[in-house]
Amino acid sequence: MVKKLLSAALVAAPLILAAPSAVVAQDADIVETAQAAGNFETLLTAATAADLVGVLQSEGPFTVFAPTDDAFAKIPQETLQALLADKEALTQVLLYHVVPGRVPASEVVTMTSAETAAGIDVSIATDMGTVTVDQATVVATDIEASNGIIHVIDQVILPAEIAAQISG
Repeated sequence: MVKKLLSAALVAAPLILAAPSAVVAQDADIVETAQAAGNFETLLTAATAADLVGVLQSEGPFTVFAPTDDAFAKIPQETLQALLADKEALTQVLLYHVVPGRVPASEVVTMTSAETAAGIDVSIATDMGTVTVDQATVVATDIEASNGIIHVIDQVILPAEIAAQISG
C-alpha cells in the first residue's frame, strides 16, 4: 500500500510542479478562470453554443479536462463547424470533458477511468509521469476555480459514438 501511494506521489509531483498555472482557490468560477487564461476561447464559444455556460458557473464542484484553442485547431474546420451546429452532439462532447466533483491531479494519477457528466467513462492512464485522458495528454493541472478545478489537455476528446458520427 505504501509503495502504491509513494508511486502515485512520484508520478503526481512532476505534474503538479510543472503546472505553471497552478494557483490556490480563487473567487473566479470555471468560466471566468478559463476566460482569464486566454487560451480557451473555442471551448468557451462551444460552451455558449451548447448553453452550458450557466452550468459551468453553478456551484459544482466540477473537474474540467479543458482543451486549449490549439487542441481545437487540430480538428478540421468543417468538422468543428458541424459540431458547433449540432447542439446535442456538442453538448455530449463538452460534458465528456467534465467530471462531477473536484478531482486534483494527486487523485487523477491514481485513476484508470472516471465517469463524466455525459454519463460515459473516460479512460485515464499514467505512464512515466505523463497522464492521458483518452488520447489527450494533460499538460497543466490543478488550476483552481471557486466551483472546481481545471486540468488542461492538448486534444479534444470525443465519446466513441460522436467520433464515429464525425468520421463516418
